[in-house]
Parts: sequence; C-alpha cells; structure tokens
Amino acid sequence: MLAFGSAQFRLLRQALGSLVLLLGVALLFERIVEFHESSVDPVIGLALQGGLLCAVGTALGAIPVLFVRVISARTEAAMLGFGGGVMLAATAFSLLMPGLEAARGQGYQAWQASLLMVAGLLLGAGGLFAGGRLLPVLSSRPSASEDETRMARVLLFVVAIVLHNVPEGMAVGVATVASLEDARQLALGIALQDVPEGMIVALVLASAGMGRGKAVAIGAASGLVEPLAAVISAWLVGISNMLLPWGLAFAAGAMLFAVVHEIVPQAHRTAHGMSASLGVLAGFCLMMGLDTGLGW
Repeated sequence: MLAFGSAQFRLLRQALGSLVLLLGVALLFERIVEFHESSVDPVIGLALQGGLLCAVGTALGAIPVLFVRVISARTEAAMLGFGGGVMLAATAFSLLMPGLEAARGQGYQAWQASLLMVAGLLLGAGGLFAGGRLLPVLSSRPSASEDETRMARVLLFVVAIVLHNVPEGMAVGVATVASLEDARQLALGIALQDVPEGMIVALVLASAGMGRGKAVAIGAASGLVEPLAAVISAWLVGISNMLLPWGLAFAAGAMLFAVVHEIVPQAHRTAHGMSASLGVLAGFCLMMGLDTGLGW
C-alpha cells in the first residue's frame, strides 16, 4: 500500500513538474517576442506564436502518459483518424483555397492559378516523400537483438512523427503571411490534432520500455519542430509576395502526403476501421467549421 502511494506521488510530481516546465517555456518565448517586437517583423512573431501553440498541443497530449498505461486500439484509431481529418480540412480550406486566391490576386488566370497550385502541391508531397526515404533503415543483421530491433522501430516512428510535423509548422508560417485570421484558425486546429499525436508518441516510447518521464519529455519535444518550421517558412515567404501561393501549395502537398501515406493507413491497420473513419469525419467537420463557419 505504501509502495503504491509512493508511485502515485512520484507520477503526480512528474506531471506537475512537466506542466511547470511547459508553462515556463511558453512564457519565456512570449517574453522574447515581446522584448524584440520593436525590431522583429510582427509577422515572424505571430508565426512563432502559432507554432508554439501547436507545440503546446503536442506536449499536453504527452503528459497524461504519466498516468495512462495503455489506450485501446479503438481509441487510438479514432484519435489518429481525428488528426487526419483535421489535416485534410486544413489542407483544403486553410492552404489550397487561400493559395488559389493569392495566385489570382497576382494576376494569374484561373487555369494558371490551378496549375501553379498543382505544381506546388506536387513539390510539397515530393519533398516529404524524399525526406521519408532518407530515414534510417532497420538493420537486418542476424546478430541484432530483439531489443535493438524494437528500439530501431521506435526511432523510426519518432523521426517520422517529427518529419510530418514539419509541414504543419510550415502551414502555420505561410498562413500567417497570407492572412492572420486564417493562421489563427489553422494553428488552433493543428494544436487540437497534436494532442492525441503527442499521447501516441509518448505511449509508443513507454511501451518499448522507456521510462515514463523520458517518454513524455521526448513526446513533448517532438512538437518543437513546428515553431521552428513556422518561423522559417514565414520568413522565406515574406521575402517576396510572389512566393506566397507557392508556399501555401507546398505546405498543402506535404500535409496531404503525410495524411494519406502515414496517418490514415496507420489508423486502419487495426480491426477498428470504422472508428478511424468516424474520427476522420469528426476532425474534418471540426476544422471546416473553424475555417468557414465561425469567422474567427
């Protein structure tokens, strides 16, 4: 009984410590932005804030793993489907449609704007595909132990998650340059879908034998690439307005590829395909409502 209480107290202490650390990091970044707001492009600061919101969503999702040992396959499928639905709606309503409008605003005819967006979309998907091909390959050595093979798979999973977080950050950064209102809606939607993603990453690490505190820390850190990608993308697009439709299309292509190649197939690998499909519909409807119905 005493051991159980001690374990629960340790988990509670780790959770509170994680929350304090998370809040501290968020406040630090906020102070940095405020301190440099007179000399830093406001758009860059807003892109950073949007990317940080996404990173906070990932961290919040990872923290419950300190208490939750496992989640059911049905719940995992539904959460993955929800994230895929949010990203699909964001691709259409927050990236492709504003990209078409931006291209037409630059003087392109309707068919020329469509071709531009198709080209940018294919470039974005191709870029993410090429990045995936560079991931380390599992060792096929007969001498490799079971633990080494399992950890190699875990490493591949974490790297893949980090890689597909890049287009999410890119989308926020480019959308910030295009429209502040669209960027806020997009960042909120991505942050919502990052919550189950952070939980899944931390659970995979914990189930592979990693300590829960370390698993939560790595799961939370997997989202830090998003503010970095948001700032870099906003800066690049801000150099020339001509890059805006290309940036939106590139981010849309990378995000679309991540959904159809990674998230949706993984959600349907279990026997709970219906839960995954319902999750996709729920995520898509929620993000569509944020983009088109609320007018934030």
